[in-house]
Amino acid sequence: MILKNSIRFIILVLLQVLVLNQINFFGYLDPYLYILFILLLPFEISGWALLITAFFLGLSVDIFSGTSGIHTAASVLAAFARPGIIRFLESSKEMEPGMEPGIKNMGLGWFFIYAISIIFLHHLVQFYLEVFKFSGFFSTMLRVLINTIFTFVFVVLAQMIFDSGKK
Repeated sequence: MILKNSIRFIILVLLQVLVLNQINFFGYLDPYLYILFILLLPFEISGWALLITAFFLGLSVDIFSGTSGIHTAASVLAAFARPGIIRFLESSKEMEPGMEPGIKNMGLGWFFIYAISIIFLHHLVQFYLEVFKFSGFFSTMLRVLINTIFTFVFVVLAQMIFDSGKK
C-alpha cells in the first residue's frame, strides 16, 4: 500500500506540474488533479500521516509551480477536513482495511458528495489565497465553483481510466 501510494504521489505531482499547470482553458479553468491523491488515501490512514502527506503533496506542487504555500495550505486544510467529511457521509458499505474511498468501492453517489466537498474546500482556500483580497469576492467564488466541477470531472475520468482494467 505504501509503494502504491508513493507511486501515485509521484505520478500526480509530475502530471500536475509538467502537464496540467501548463493548461489553462479559456483563461479561467485550471485542472488540479493532484487532489486525487488525498481523495484516494485509505480510510484507516492516521490523522498525522494524512496531514504530513498532504503537506508534502502541496509543498511539492508549490515548489515546482513557484507558488508560495498556496497549494500546501489548501492541501493541508482539505486533508484536515477529510475525516470529518467521511464520518458525515457514513456509508452502508463496510470499510475494510486498505480500502480506498473511490467510485469502485463506494459508488458514484457517495464519491460525488465526498469528492466535491473536499475539492470545493481545497479550491476555496487556494483561489482566495491566490487573490488575497475580497474585492473580487463573487468572481473568485465563481472561479472556485467552476474549477471544482472541472477538477471533479478530471478526477472521475482518472478513476475510470485507471480502474477500468482492475476487477
